[in-house]
Amino acid sequence: MTTIAILGTGRVSRTLATALLGAGHQVLIGSRDAEAARAGWAGTGVTVTDVADAAGSADVVVNATPGDSSVERLSELRAELAGKVLLDVANASARGADGMPTGLLYPGESLGERLQSALPESKVVKALNTMLFPVMGAPDSLSTPVTVFVSGDDDAAKQVVTGLLTDLGWKPDLILDLGGIKSARAPEAAVEIVPAVLRARGMVPFAITVVG
Repeated sequence: MTTIAILGTGRVSRTLATALLGAGHQVLIGSRDAEAARAGWAGTGVTVTDVADAAGSADVVVNATPGDSSVERLSELRAELAGKVLLDVANASARGADGMPTGLLYPGESLGERLQSALPESKVVKALNTMLFPVMGAPDSLSTPVTVFVSGDDDAAKQVVTGLLTDLGWKPDLILDLGGIKSARAPEAAVEIVPAVLRARGMVPFAITVVG
């Protein structure tokens, strides 16, 4: 059993928390307003606490905060995140009035790289950011086998993340290691297709995959 802290309280957080809890892990939710957030998690088996306590108490930390503010938020937790595996599932994009992505926040770079630069003592691994949130914890829910991409500079950290992905139901042959954290640029850029897909199909789960 691994103690996993998920920073953020939105739909991604709830999806991953439910799936990881079901896989037998201890799950903490880190919230900037833990007192207010606890009611929404009552009876789930998930512990809600403030972000610093969650990050400091966990073996693995998941960044499920809004990507446009992740670097700022997590930089404040540098001490708590030191030495930790940081699984980054967010995408950094500018947002339109409808909340849809309107462009990359870090063109020619990636949020994963920015986080690794801001948190040099942490081991940042990028994954699970090329799909609509329900697919993260239910990879078999789509009609076609789905690829999950993994990027990171630390091989041991990627092995930890690969183990968690397997616990979430991802088959080993569908987990594709792209290389170092720099390789997160291409998967993150895929967020630009999201608005068009959602407008064309509605809020139907989908994912970017490699077929060959």
